[in-house]
Amino acid sequence: MSTSSASGDPVILATAGYDHTIRFWQARSGICHRTVQHPDSQVNALDITPDKQLIAAAGYQRIRMYDLNSNNPNAVINYDGVSKNVTAVGFHQEGKWMYTGGEDNSARIWDLRSRNLQCQRIFQVNAPVNCVCLHPNQGELFVGDQSGAIHIWDLKTDHNEQLIPESDAAIQSISIDPMGTLMAAVNNKGNCYIWSLTGGRGGDSTQLIPKSTFSAHKRYALKCLFSPDSTLLATTSADRTCKIWRTADLSLMTELKENTQRWVWDCAFSGDSQYIITASFDNMARLWSVDKGEVKREYSGHQKAVVCLAFRDELVS
Repeated sequence: MSTSSASGDPVILATAGYDHTIRFWQARSGICHRTVQHPDSQVNALDITPDKQLIAAAGYQRIRMYDLNSNNPNAVINYDGVSKNVTAVGFHQEGKWMYTGGEDNSARIWDLRSRNLQCQRIFQVNAPVNCVCLHPNQGELFVGDQSGAIHIWDLKTDHNEQLIPESDAAIQSISIDPMGTLMAAVNNKGNCYIWSLTGGRGGDSTQLIPKSTFSAHKRYALKCLFSPDSTLLATTSADRTCKIWRTADLSLMTELKENTQRWVWDCAFSGDSQYIITASFDNMARLWSVDKGEVKREYSGHQKAVVCLAFRDELVS
């Protein structure tokens, strides 16, 4: 069987975590068709380039890029020069640059078209960075840190602003819906903050209008993510659940719970917003039906906790 994601299978699912491996799965069958070693460290975050050619794995002090369309077991590009853990990674929608965040109190921009593998721009903050989210306008980065601040870095002007939704509560995850009209952030107290976004078009900077605050989880929240159709918000937590909220009224639609699951670290929606995949501390990833809350598939094979995943299906460009 070919391991190439370009061989007619438009779905890419990769998982990684504490066992120093990245596993690639057939999403429908649950079969692992390729395992890549990540020898340096655990993998903290994964993302797939917009052209679906490479996957970036963020780990300790570096970001490694692996080829999705070959059996080459080694990284094809290495970005280093970071002093601590890299906790977040993502891409400009046209693949011009990559952004990262890390425990060295910085967010960084890396030019993917340059042969020089050094970081081009650094945004320094006063605490370790837990998450970075790129606005759909591709011009503003939202950086969440351990001290509880959300920094808005305007990439065109280099201007930045910050807000602190709750003092002494680390921002764990930030998500902006694909329409660019809502932003969510979750913290280590389990609280979720929602803002309406205005501006952010044609050179205007984005304005945030507080919309709602609610207790999503009783324990540490780890991730928040809007669905591709913007109608749902997923939150994951140390309370062993992933919860799906309706964005219209923030009512709870489904609670995804499995007895063995433990901390749920990451999640990703299918392109049609009907399914969600979760990564959890019990060494497993799972595919769930969003409306029924049923497990449709389990991805079993990691030897330690799965803390990150990357997923692209045919409906996601």
